[in-house]
Amino acid sequence: MIGLELVVVLGAVMVACGVLARRVHVAAPILLLLCGVALGFAPALRDVHLPPELMLLVFLPMLLYWEALTISLREIRATLRGIVLNSTLLVVLTAAAVASVAHALGMQWGPAWVLGAAVAPTDATAVGVLARALPRRTVTVLRAESLVNDGTALVVYGVAVGVTVGEETLTVGHVTWLVLLSAGGGIGLGLAVAWLGTQLRRRVHDPVSANVLILLLPFSAYLAAELVGASGVLAVVVCGLWMSQVGPRIGDAVTRQQTTAFWSLATYLINGSLFVLVGLEAQSSVRALHSTSVASAVGMVGVVFLVIVVVRFVFQVVSAYAIRAIDRRPSQRARRITHRARAVTTVAGFRGAVSLAAALAVPTSLSAGGPFPQRDLIVFVTAGVVATTLVVQGMLLGPTVRWAHLPADDGVAAERHLAEITATEEALEALPRIAGSLGTDDEVVDRTRTEFDEHLAILRARDGDADDADGTIRLDDEYVDLRLALLAHKRATVIRLRDERRIDDTVLRQVQARLDLEEVRARREERVDD
Repeated sequence: MIGLELVVVLGAVMVACGVLARRVHVAAPILLLLCGVALGFAPALRDVHLPPELMLLVFLPMLLYWEALTISLREIRATLRGIVLNSTLLVVLTAAAVASVAHALGMQWGPAWVLGAAVAPTDATAVGVLARALPRRTVTVLRAESLVNDGTALVVYGVAVGVTVGEETLTVGHVTWLVLLSAGGGIGLGLAVAWLGTQLRRRVHDPVSANVLILLLPFSAYLAAELVGASGVLAVVVCGLWMSQVGPRIGDAVTRQQTTAFWSLATYLINGSLFVLVGLEAQSSVRALHSTSVASAVGMVGVVFLVIVVVRFVFQVVSAYAIRAIDRRPSQRARRITHRARAVTTVAGFRGAVSLAAALAVPTSLSAGGPFPQRDLIVFVTAGVVATTLVVQGMLLGPTVRWAHLPADDGVAAERHLAEITATEEALEALPRIAGSLGTDDEVVDRTRTEFDEHLAILRARDGDADDADGTIRLDDEYVDLRLALLAHKRATVIRLRDERRIDDTVLRQVQARLDLEEVRARREERVDD
């Protein structure tokens, strides 16, 4: 019964925190995590834990795939050097710094490296939710870094756990092979699964079946990589990036609508559940701590938190000056940012459920039979660092962004306007040719041309190009308002016909689906115009 109770509790907490977040202007993940900590005091929920296999094998592929599908590949190419440095070298340096500090505070080297690898990577889930209000390029760098650095951290983590348990030998050749297998195998298998998925997508035309296929892709890529010892994270990310480029060419409108609706809801539920479960795990880690005092462990949490923040900021400054000394091209100068902007990306370096899942996945015993040393401390410190970054950095991100005075990012709106005007103009130019090939009646052609001309006039008015821009915009706004009011009236009429038993519920659902589609389109146009 605890499973059903947990589902109800998680759902109620997500709804309540979502509503409260808008009223108190605090990020919902922060409230969800704090609620998770509070729920940990309930006796019925004290045995609830975040299963590491659920996170690493189920949640992680879905979240990474959707992030890869919705990220900007163009921005990744433009900032590739920084992304690669942050997702590889920064992860290793952070893990080394944390391990050194943890060892100085009394932790053995093996467990210290496991802890360092667990807290080294930023979390794609937390970054995607908490940092979405930042400028596009900044968000892209943070999201891309979070997508890749899990793979680097998990390699370091695997070596550290293997050496500590006694199953691995720490040699340069062995570590090099693991890195090559992880990166090369993950990329190769990700491309292979994406290619196979593309071929199948071209042959599957039913929207439901197509979406089932889309859902299988991230799990297939992750499974294929894990079976050969490669990075499942890289496989999923590469597969998602490939499909983000070819997907728009091979899908249809109905499939895309279903895909967006399903993944938006699914990732929202997963993200919300993870933040609550992280809070529960942070609270339960206190009860499971036995190898040291709570005060000492809390002190270690504070020190490790400061280390990862300082290392991240220092690395960004040092790497920027190193790149400036090597690369003096004008294009490189144009990409330079201020130290205030680096402070923003430092504060936005959240840790999340992947770190906690890695800590919980540490084996309980060594190959020789003894217990894994200081495992409870690893879990406690990791949970504490995750909670601290989400709460402290989450609360500081808004003030830091305002202090940094980041330049306004209106590139998306400008490019969207360009795309809409260009697409409409070229469609008008192609209208006679397309109508001729279809044998369309002249009356229909004239009606279509009028509609497209009106739409183009509105777009140009929004751009300030029309002679009577204010009047055109006002009329369009009134048209949208009238259209929405009429749709509401039509919906009420259809419901009344159902209530009078003049039409069946099936007919109601079919007609209402069409009306809902028109309303969504009208409201979307209203938001775009605003």
